[in-house]
Amino acid sequence: MSSSGYLCYVALGDSHTEGLGDGDDVRGLRGWADRLAEQVAHHSPGLLYANLAVRGRKAGQVRAEQLAPALAMRPDLATVVAGVNDVLRPGCDLDEVAGHVEAMFAALTAQGATVATLMFPDVGRITPLARPIGHRVLALNARIREAADRHGVVVAETAAHAAATDPRLWSADRLHAGPLGHARIAAAVAQALGLPGSDDKWTLPLPAEGTDISVWRTVGADARWAGTFLGPWVGRRLRGRSSGDGRQAKRPALLPVATSAGDTSPAV
Repeated sequence: MSSSGYLCYVALGDSHTEGLGDGDDVRGLRGWADRLAEQVAHHSPGLLYANLAVRGRKAGQVRAEQLAPALAMRPDLATVVAGVNDVLRPGCDLDEVAGHVEAMFAALTAQGATVATLMFPDVGRITPLARPIGHRVLALNARIREAADRHGVVVAETAAHAAATDPRLWSADRLHAGPLGHARIAAAVAQALGLPGSDDKWTLPLPAEGTDISVWRTVGADARWAGTFLGPWVGRRLRGRSSGDGRQAKRPALLPVATSAGDTSPAV
């Protein structure tokens, strides 16, 4: 890293890092990694940035498809976030998943990169139907945190704050952050990295809103979510398909970062 800041940032991961929930495939996706790159570029105007993340990818696929291209770019900053797609599937081997993530940590840090990752919130608090896998998410967090400690990887403890599971930070599918959620994730990683101007405002709860929500309204919302998002997801699993089939990374090459997209800090 030069005295003026990072020169090259590469993001590895799945749909969360690709930016699902923050924009769309017509207008384009932004996401927390793009937002982080913009914040870094404010202090390092010559920053080059690539985002290799592809939706639907499991940790082993992220390692197999994205690690070698990332190493070839010789980043001095990299983010690695993977494992949620594994945890959502029955029979997930958490040690194997964490092993893939740790291998990416090891390879990137051995090459001299500063590497950052983040913790996954308890999905059962966001989507009640996902409560049966909540313990697996927390167990994966523990394994990834241990791996990060072994390799000097920076960890953004995004799961440690109640605000992380506020539904207003999440998109309609309840699996991906919405624009405000992506902004807060970017702010969390920026703080963990100690970037200039970063702080802990991302941990603050959103303003209180009315809580008079009937049981029937909640049940109805869950039913609509199951029909709109859960059903198609299960259907793809049964057919052996993925939302990322045939897709390529949105930003596979290093490019300069535009910093005119607006403030990258989260609204409170």
